[in-house]
Amino acid sequence: MGLDFDPIEEAQTNWKQHGWGDGRAMVAATSITRAHQIVLARINAALAPFDLTFSRFEVLALLYFARENSLPMGKIGARLQVHPTSVTSLVNRLVSDALVERVDHPTDRRTTLVALTARGEKLAPQCAAALEETGFGVEGLSDRDLDALAATITSLREASGDWQAGDAVRRLL
Repeated sequence: MGLDFDPIEEAQTNWKQHGWGDGRAMVAATSITRAHQIVLARINAALAPFDLTFSRFEVLALLYFARENSLPMGKIGARLQVHPTSVTSLVNRLVSDALVERVDHPTDRRTTLVALTARGEKLAPQCAAALEETGFGVEGLSDRDLDALAATITSLREASGDWQAGDAVRRLL
């Protein structure tokens, strides 16, 4: 249900009229937030037939790419940049769906690994194909737009300290 006007543009007009500044940063931040809502809804719709959310798919994909198809819980949280409580919740759901399992670390008794099951290993590429088929939630943007958008958001992430671009290149997994 689309509106017949841009509410963010209207918010900027109101912002200016009330003397709160030019509203450019508000427009950018609000636009990012709204775009996130749109993209996440599209991604979750593409994953719904697999009974997955994007967050749970991210765990599956991360494990799929890992050398042994397993990682410690802490590393999953660090790579996905989520709180340990969120990782536990995601893993619990994936365990209950028989897509991952918790296994003892072979050399460190203090560490629990999360490993893909055969079912999870089969499902991950199917989900990736569904996301690719639906444009990963950003359908309608040209390749040029996608590159420009990614570059702009990368600049924001880098400026916020999300990661240090000057660090030595490290293997993700």
